[in-house]
Amino acid sequence: MDGSIKLQEAPAAPARLPRRSLRNIALLAMCQALTQGSNTLMFASSALAVLTIVSPDMNMWANLPITMQHLGVMLTVFPASMLMMRRGRKFGFRTGSAMGMIGASLAAIGLGIGSFPVMCLGGIFLGNAVANMQLYRFAAVELAPGAFRAQAISYVTAGGVLAGIFGPTLAHFTPDLWMPLFQASFVAVVIVHAIVFVILGFIEFPAVKAEDNAGPQRPLLEIVTQPAYMVAAAGSMIAFGVMSFVMAASPLAIVQCGLSRTEAPITIFVHVMGMFLPSFFTGHLIARFGIFNVMIAGVVVLVGGVGVALMGVTEWHFRGALTLNGVGWNFLFVGATTLLTTTYRPSERGKAQAFNDFMVFGVTTVASLMASVVLELQGWAVLNYMALGMVLVALAVIAVFRLRHPSRV
Repeated sequence: MDGSIKLQEAPAAPARLPRRSLRNIALLAMCQALTQGSNTLMFASSALAVLTIVSPDMNMWANLPITMQHLGVMLTVFPASMLMMRRGRKFGFRTGSAMGMIGASLAAIGLGIGSFPVMCLGGIFLGNAVANMQLYRFAAVELAPGAFRAQAISYVTAGGVLAGIFGPTLAHFTPDLWMPLFQASFVAVVIVHAIVFVILGFIEFPAVKAEDNAGPQRPLLEIVTQPAYMVAAAGSMIAFGVMSFVMAASPLAIVQCGLSRTEAPITIFVHVMGMFLPSFFTGHLIARFGIFNVMIAGVVVLVGGVGVALMGVTEWHFRGALTLNGVGWNFLFVGATTLLTTTYRPSERGKAQAFNDFMVFGVTTVASLMASVVLELQGWAVLNYMALGMVLVALAVIAVFRLRHPSRV
């Protein structure tokens, strides 16, 4: 026995999600779409905005505001999760939206006054908003009957499909609405977080109950050292790390390879669609083929993305590579998240989820920082070889676990 909590089979599961659950999940998916779309806009615009205010010898640090955003996630995911355990999901998520408005405002102000440090400070506040957004997928589990756990996670993650449309669309049309370039993009992020703040008020999250926090709890070390938890966390860390590493570098690589900067929003668009479009059926694939088969499929697709990136540097190579990178992320990340939800009790969910995301965004922070440094010093090909190495680590971790625990789903 590895101490993991097995997936429970509901004896009389409904054939479909109840109407109330579906409504709440749809609204949460809308929040996911808007917040992820604004995050995509920041990814597509921040580094290019930094290039307009720093000297050429600072180019390798162009992704620092995005790195600070990931650092903000890492620093605030524990407080955000604990706040929700005490005050509820709605209060916590709305706090995150407020932090997003502050962060995007600081980014706009920093760009306006030509202050790189102020833009980086904005990234820290935006990190709190992203930390809350990452908890949407766990909140989805609480809005649906147990038999629909994977589907609920998948449906909320699928909100990113809309993000893949309007995020890059804003990235295409907002940069030159007024001067300085890209300031309008950051103002758009402020507006998006304000809209999310309002929508969250209509979602009927479960009320915080004393028994939710008063049940038996194992020490955090005991929870996170379960083999299944470690595999789930490793899968999420590598999925997000590789995705962020490649995605953060791609707008700069596109310009570096002689393509127009207008290509960056298009490439980000197909990447985000690859990330989230499969979510309409990832949950069903997990139910039919099992968590680990879907995670391995994600690894295979990520390897395919690296292969396409190494074949050339035309716009279609970038689009193909980033699309496959997104699909691979989806299979690996949704599978890992579903596995994670089987490893803790309800009273343990706050610290178990927070520790997972703390580790995930610790890796993502380093990956996003190193993306522009590796690209500037070693080039696009070396960056992709490094991504390949990380993906193969994920394959090894999953394969070893499956050999030792062949009975797990």
